[in-house]
Amino acid sequence: MTTTQDRGHAIRTLTSESDLRAIWPLVSQLRPEFDEDRFVAQMLRQIGEGCRATVLFDEGGEPRAFACWRVMEMLAVGKHVYVDDLVVDTTVRSRGYGKAMLDWLKAEARRLGCARLQLDSGTHRQDAHAFSLREGLRIEAFHFGIALK
Repeated sequence: MTTTQDRGHAIRTLTSESDLRAIWPLVSQLRPEFDEDRFVAQMLRQIGEGCRATVLFDEGGEPRAFACWRVMEMLAVGKHVYVDDLVVDTTVRSRGYGKAMLDWLKAEARRLGCARLQLDSGTHRQDAHAFSLREGLRIEAFHFGIALK
């Protein structure tokens, strides 16, 4: 586990099953279709493939924001950080935790030599869209997909 101190917050990248289980109540706010075991198993697989699970803890040690992210390279955008998931505890929104996490992700992307940070957000998440726009992210493309099962 790596730890960074940022404005009184501790930002840690987690790798262990026990740490992932401890943050499940926070992540479940974004991913209610998962249960704890499915989340932990999938995160451990993704971590094994280079994904990172990063958590911002408040001064009291409570997890307040979670980001699942990875470094990727694509012809269209070059080397970049792609954020799979970004969630802030609903009970403490608008207290700067999301901004602090996003600022940390941007700085980490720069440190890793990335030219961009990218994320997708479900069309029904208007509050997340407003936050992203307020933080300088722009709508640059449509994301298309189809279920194959």
